[in-house]
Amino acid sequence: MLRLLNIELQKLRYNKSVKVISIVYFSLICFMAFIASIEFNIGDLHVRAADQGIFNFPYIWHFNAWVAAWLKIFLAIVIVSIVANEYSYRTLKQNLIDGLSKKEFLLSKVLVVILFSAVSTLFLFVVSLILGLIFSDYTEFSIIFSDMQYLFAYFLKLVAFFSFCMFLAFWVKRSAFALGFLGLWQVVEGLIAILFQYIKVKTGVNLFETVYNFLPLNAMWDLIVEPFSRMGFVQTAANQIGEKIQQNYDVPWYSVIITIAWTAIFIYGSYVILKKRDL
Repeated sequence: MLRLLNIELQKLRYNKSVKVISIVYFSLICFMAFIASIEFNIGDLHVRAADQGIFNFPYIWHFNAWVAAWLKIFLAIVIVSIVANEYSYRTLKQNLIDGLSKKEFLLSKVLVVILFSAVSTLFLFVVSLILGLIFSDYTEFSIIFSDMQYLFAYFLKLVAFFSFCMFLAFWVKRSAFALGFLGLWQVVEGLIAILFQYIKVKTGVNLFETVYNFLPLNAMWDLIVEPFSRMGFVQTAANQIGEKIQQNYDVPWYSVIITIAWTAIFIYGSYVILKKRDL
């Protein structure tokens, strides 16, 4: 496995676009630190983001994981390009001639997916830990390292999403088409959601829990629930107007299972395409 990973790292080493996109991605994660210094002026009221508790432990794990997950498209471009380039530059055929089996070739790509996800998760952990130690009102050891489930959910979301991108790249063999199909599938799931909402209003039949939760992008999205309604001032504002926010913020176990299942399907689907296609 180390040999396969080393082969991929050698390819990435000389890929300038991969370096640029990766730097942008990790820089944007670091940019969350600047949120702390932003001050909003609402009339005579001066509000600084960090003072609202977004960097308090353990809430910071939830908030940062949810925000950072929006940036995964940058690394998705990297995953798509490294697969598509294998076809464009015919390195796939050369690797097979040099002795790699198709299973080993796919495994090398899966290892890159896991590596990128792991490095991103570790980087998010370090950035969040530093921000929390600087701005959090709670620095007890037991509080700092509670709610780490969101980092696991973030890692799983990246692995699943990158596996989907890898599958699309193997399928269509072109970066632009793969990313285009990814965007199209997002639109399809959105249209399905609108259709299910219409059915729910007209008939009372709720297809969201029985069908929609099983769609791949939605299952990944459900891994990390939005964190904003969890914030103290939002809860207070809701109580003042007589509303009570009832939301389970834990990582749903069923979303974890569905996402893992889709990840396995995407990886196996990539292997089937690679195995049957005449190179």
